[in-house]
Amino acid sequence: MADHKAGFVNIIGNPNVGKSTLMNAFVGEKLSIITSKAQTTRHRILGIVNGDDFQMILSDTPGIIKPAYQLQSSMMDFVKSAFEDADVLLYMVEIGEKALKDEAFFEKIKNSKIPVLLLLNKVDTATQDLLEEQVQYWQEMLPSVELHPISALSNFNVKGVFERIIELLPKSPAYYPKDQLTDKPERFFVNETIREKILLNYKKEIPYAVEIETEEFFEDEDIIRMRAVIMVERDSQKGIIIGHKGAALKKVGVESRKDLEKFFGKQVHIELYVKVNKNWRSNARQLKRFGYNK
Repeated sequence: MADHKAGFVNIIGNPNVGKSTLMNAFVGEKLSIITSKAQTTRHRILGIVNGDDFQMILSDTPGIIKPAYQLQSSMMDFVKSAFEDADVLLYMVEIGEKALKDEAFFEKIKNSKIPVLLLLNKVDTATQDLLEEQVQYWQEMLPSVELHPISALSNFNVKGVFERIIELLPKSPAYYPKDQLTDKPERFFVNETIREKILLNYKKEIPYAVEIETEEFFEDEDIIRMRAVIMVERDSQKGIIIGHKGAALKKVGVESRKDLEKFFGKQVHIELYVKVNKNWRSNARQLKRFGYNK
């Protein structure tokens, strides 16, 4: 094992640039939820990729924003921690983007002492002229980093970046057991799957006012029974989540169950409830309870 490599590879960037899509492509599993809405990822999620002679510990982080309330400040703390323990940093931008939404983070990338790969994502949506213009722009902005054009969604150049990361990993024994896929417990993925369905099925403020808590998770040989609570901040939001005669909530339950059966590889029975937890996004005690404030 003298030549074994292992290290932390942290993905940062603005909201919606494709960080979660890339991590899922690397890991080969859907660990991070993906929607077209900003701030889909709230936590820092580890995905572990193992080979005979390497272990790549990928970290998907929330998109970089200027925080407007306590929850968002906690989300940015996850991003800050990604700078502190990375062996390789993946800075992801998309075609047409010009800078991070936070200048301090951008300066950290410029002055990074660890290898930084700048991944120019969604190149399949660009003309050749625009692509060349963007490559030149980023090479001038960050001359010390390696630039790789990719499309995480269509898997263009993803394998090439993966192989380059392995080259950059330091020699080290594995940090986690070789059969481990992530650092998160099963209930976390139940919560995230339900939250993804809410992001997809509701508009405006509703998805951002929601937190999920799986209160029960019982696994038998051929079925998993789970009960989860959808927390909202106001009574009016509770009514919207439930919908007319419970139809909206039922749709979330059906869609979540289908995805969770694929994820766990067995039958799932899920019960959903909605509760009001007033102003939880600005309450330090509640944020700690949901795993945001450490």
